[in-house]
Amino acid sequence: MSRRWLLTPGLLWTAAFFFAPLVLLVLYSFGQIDVITFQMSFGWTVSNYQQLASALYLNAALRSVALTVAATAGCALLGFPVAYTISRARGRAQTLLLVAVIAPFWISFVVRTFAWINLLSADGLVTWAFRMLGLVQAHGDLLYGQGAIAVGMLYNYLPLMILPIFVVLERIDPVLLDAAADIGLSSAATFRRVILPLAAPGIVAGCLLVGIPATGEYTIPAILGGGKVLMIGNIISDQFLQVGNYPLGSALAAALMAVLVVVLIVSRRRLASIEDVS
Repeated sequence: MSRRWLLTPGLLWTAAFFFAPLVLLVLYSFGQIDVITFQMSFGWTVSNYQQLASALYLNAALRSVALTVAATAGCALLGFPVAYTISRARGRAQTLLLVAVIAPFWISFVVRTFAWINLLSADGLVTWAFRMLGLVQAHGDLLYGQGAIAVGMLYNYLPLMILPIFVVLERIDPVLLDAAADIGLSSAATFRRVILPLAAPGIVAGCLLVGIPATGEYTIPAILGGGKVLMIGNIISDQFLQVGNYPLGSALAAALMAVLVVVLIVSRRRLASIEDVS
């Protein structure tokens, strides 16, 4: 009984600062607001959810999903070789590589995102490199577009993909790789038939860590998109902070949360099945 009492402070904290705000959010999503007085009333209407089918919100949601998928795929393609390299390193070299991956988290997320404005501006290093490759016009830049947002998401979320993949790769028994070599498997075949299946749980976990927060991303589109690219996170923020339409903002947030919960549950089951097979 005493052990259960020890859980009480944590449960109360979670209920007060996690579940209660979520319940309040859902309740607000069924309310109404007077466009003249901006007074809230609870008529328990679903009109806020019906507005989600409008082209504005659907296009923003699809744009958010597309950029999230692109950023997640990019993080997986770039993060896997980095994680594999770190897992193969030993001693001080591995420690230094891990520190290099984790070090960006010591700097503010907003500061790191603002730094990309200089890199993507007309005289920035990244724009200069793309200009040399003929991918950018002479006086053009890469700022304030979907490409800049994708780059910002890829950079900021890449460590969240590298670390779970590294943890899984680090646990692979070297005996398995030796056995694959003994039966005559090439390096490519060993990667495809041994390493990649064993690394699947880390890849799925990394995709969840990147994809879920990226879907509702607000900061990166606001900074690197310059307010010109509407994403679902920015629309939700505008409904609360600019328009003052709390019911519609709550409905958007609740709908996004529901979709992400479904994705999380399906992914968790998929991850559990992969772990059972491996």
